[in-house]
Parts: sequence; C-alpha cells; structure tokens
Amino acid sequence: MATLRPFRALRPAPADALRVAAPPYDVVSTAEARELARGNPDSFLHVSRPEIDLAPGVDEHAEEVYAQGARALAGFRARGLLRPEGGPRFYVYAQRMGPHRQTGLVACASVEEYQADLIKKHEKTRADKEDDRTRHIDALSAHDEPVFLTYRAVAAVDAEIEAVKRAAPEYDLTTADGVEHRLWVAPEAAGARIEALFRAVPALYVADGHHRSAAAARVHALRQGKPGDHGAFLAVVFPHDQMQILAYNRVVRDRKGRGAEELLGELRKAMDLSPADRPEPAAPQSFGVYAGGRWWSARVRPGSFDAGDPVASLDCSLCQDQLLAPIFGIQDPRRDEDVDFVGGIRGAKELEKRVDREGWSMAFHLFPTRVEQVMAVSDAGLIMPPKSTWFEPKLRSGLFVHPF
Repeated sequence: MATLRPFRALRPAPADALRVAAPPYDVVSTAEARELARGNPDSFLHVSRPEIDLAPGVDEHAEEVYAQGARALAGFRARGLLRPEGGPRFYVYAQRMGPHRQTGLVACASVEEYQADLIKKHEKTRADKEDDRTRHIDALSAHDEPVFLTYRAVAAVDAEIEAVKRAAPEYDLTTADGVEHRLWVAPEAAGARIEALFRAVPALYVADGHHRSAAAARVHALRQGKPGDHGAFLAVVFPHDQMQILAYNRVVRDRKGRGAEELLGELRKAMDLSPADRPEPAAPQSFGVYAGGRWWSARVRPGSFDAGDPVASLDCSLCQDQLLAPIFGIQDPRRDEDVDFVGGIRGAKELEKRVDREGWSMAFHLFPTRVEQVMAVSDAGLIMPPKSTWFEPKLRSGLFVHPF
C-alpha cells in the first residue's frame, strides 16, 4: 500500500507565485542561482541556495550557509510571502512543456515506507550530497523541495484528479523556460477519496530526488522522539504513463590522443556503424555518435548483452560496457574526469559544441530510458548506472513547503 496524506503547506499567494517559483537547487550552480535571483528578493533560491546571499567564494557546505537558509525561510514567512494553509490539504500540480503534459498529486509521503522499500529506489546516493540535504532540511525544519515520485497509473486516481482540475486553478503561471504550471487545492472530500485509492497502490518509485528522500529519513532519525511532522516528506506523485524522460548523453575525452577516424575504427569493431542524417537514435540499443564534424549511427549487435538483465540491457549500460570502458578505458564513470554527462534538455547542439569547441573527442546521444525500465530495475532491487534518467519538466520550488 502507499500512504499519502494531506499537509498544511506554506505557499505564496497567487499574485506572488511567479516571483517566488524557482528551479530546483540541484539543476543550477551557485553562480547561476545568484544570477537568476538578481534583483528578485522573493526568489525561492534565497532559501534553496542560501549561499547566494553570502560573500562570493563561501563554502556552500559551511554552517553559516545552512543558518542563512533558515533565516531566509523565516523572512519569507515574516513578509507574508509564504503563508500557512488553513488546514491539511492535497494539491494537484499540472505542468505543460511544449506538447507534453503531466499532472501529479502534491502530498506527504511516509518515511517509514521509504525505509521499508515500499517507496522504491533505483539510484545510489552520494554521501556528500546526502549530508548536505540533511543539514539543509534540519536547519529549515522544513522540506522545502519535493521528491518526484511515480506509480503505475490507476484509472480511478486519474479520474479524481481530473475532477479537481475542472475548477479554476489557484496558480496559473508560465516560467521563463516556457513551462506552464498550474496548482489546485483539492477539496477535502476529493482528497479523502484520493487518499483511500492510494492505499491500494502497491508501491511508489523515486523518479528524481533520491538525496532529498534519504535526507528526510536521516532528519527523522535525528529528531526521533521530538515533536514535529518529520516522519513524512514532501512529494509530487505522477502516474507512470505521464512521465517524460529525456536522454542523458555522454561526451568523452580520449586520453590516448587518438583522432576521430581511429576512434570510429574502434567503434566499428564493437557495433554496426553507419552515417546518420540526424543526431537522435531512432530506437533503443543504438546511439548517435558525433565525431569528425558529423553524426553517425552505432547499433548494438544482437547477442552482445544479456537481454534478460534489467540493468545490463539499459542503453546507458550498453554505452558504458561496449564503448566507454573497452575503447576509452572509463571504468568508473562517477569519478573519471574524461567523461561528462549532458542532460537531453540541452540538445544535440550542446554535444557538437563540446566536441568542436571544448576539446572532447566524441559525443554519444542515447535513446531515453523508459519509465518501465526504471520500475523494473527498482522492482528487482537493483541500481541503475549513474546519469541514467533526465526527467522533464522539473518541479518548480517554492510553490509549496512542508514545515515540521
């Protein structure tokens, strides 16, 4: 079963929502956050990236940074930018990015179910990032950014959420990236029905936010026996059939200094290589390859991998196992400085630029991981390779906060 429950959110008034809304902390650097928040004291980046209000060069993991985040959140509350809801509620959050639409339920998820693997994971967390989010959440006494969860779609849940959307939205805004965001406060009766329906959902899956969910569990343990609603964490839960995963591409630097023709020769030994008229691979188990000023198509040979293994059959695994490791000597892509990862939102032009202007030897455009593959890996209790998924659109921060 999946326990989702309403909560008393801190959120901006509709007139303030666009100024407050900000991209998630982990998709912008400190420098980018400082620039985005310049001239806007209401940007939620002052809470989620509090180092932007301290001296340039400050260690973003210094104690003063976490204290500054707490001061910023308190300031938002004192100025009335974030106001408490009258009582516990569910919220419906809809996004549109170009032709893609997705609608999720904003709710509190259970730390206990996360720890019991009823909320399933597919990614290893890094200790430094987990430590950072733990200190941040603990300092705020709030979950300021939601975890992105998914579940196998249920028609009855879809119907209840669509019924909520028939009313006028509380927020209706378009952010600078062109993504539309709408938010509805679910009536209590509809919320009760949705809550009951989710009790029959066998599992939830972390799509994005492994470090935030792990940190929420650690904060709960730190505060065990202390008052506060720290046994739950903020989440937006989307049905799997509305998920959009973009490619997570790779650029690689050849430490042997080989030229494009020699590297393409090595690729021909591993895969079927042919000229391509577009960067994106047309199907799974194939890659767009950029080298020597043009695009190629590399196709995986049948029988060269275990098709029954949910991890080994991922395109990102095939790229690592058949290209990056044997040709370029990349054994640990998490730490090797000769490989870098480029989110699909940046497009093929970014890959071309990295090779043509920045000195990388070759770029690989992957076919996007499918959400069914993510769930299969999670169901098997396995871990996906690093940088396997790039979910879009991103959830906007600052539209709802869970204080505890």
